Amino acid sequence: MTQSQPMFRTLLLIDTERFSERDDVQQGYLRRMLFGIVDRVLLSAGADPILRQRADRGDAVMELIDPSVPLTDLLRALLKDAPAELHAVNRLAASSAQLRLRAVLATGFVHIDEFDGWVGTDLNNACRLLDGEPLRAALRERQDDYALCVSPSVHAGIVAHGHLGIPKDDFHAITVPTKNGPMDAWLHGPLPQAAPESAPASSSSSASAAAAESATHGDSAVAPAPPAASGVDFRGTNHGLVAHHVQGDITFGSPGERR
Repeated sequence: MTQSQPMFRTLLLIDTERFSERDDVQQGYLRRMLFGIVDRVLLSAGADPILRQRADRGDAVMELIDPSVPLTDLLRALLKDAPAELHAVNRLAASSAQLRLRAVLATGFVHIDEFDGWVGTDLNNACRLLDGEPLRAALRERQDDYALCVSPSVHAGIVAHGHLGIPKDDFHAITVPTKNGPMDAWLHGPLPQAAPESAPASSSSSASAAAAESATHGDSAVAPAPPAASGVDFRGTNHGLVAHHVQGDITFGSPGERR
């Protein structure tokens, strides 16, 4: 059996807050609104469907985006278009159908195996950031229904350089506790009261610089067709993040839990 080759991709993960507290009709509505927002935001950044692959997580989506789509365009869309699209949806929705989102933008290498499963340490780390308490706490304390953080590679390669429409001073270093030890990330917007700002460790900074160089110069094949109704099972920060191919909806969290 031939082992799949790792492909360099931009990783976008978006999750819905308090999804499991809604009834079936509300969950169906929230899923339609989530997918519509993600599609419109990615199209505004130039990420056509042929340049990305989606894994459906039930209450969340994960996108593998071809590196030919500029990270600057993606990040500007996540900073400007995503909140605007979310506001447009929520202003017309009942209080029971308000959509609140956490998002992570990262880069890294991903294997897509013969079962259409997605595996990779970089992907696991992005899931840990999405499921981490600092990002959850940030969303709980905000009124705009949206919280975004980026990986060290995205910060070092893009945010730190102050590109047009990407205000670097609006990003703050955070430390995300995980089962495998603390991880560095950068939160957009005010820090939650429960997550004091901290400078990333020097070792992580070196790794971030290397990852940023890969993000800027790495070559990659054009993304294959999206996998159909399949994906990876990530069990969350407290249960490890080993990838398994499964059919149907996927969750971030403990087995059987949908959040």
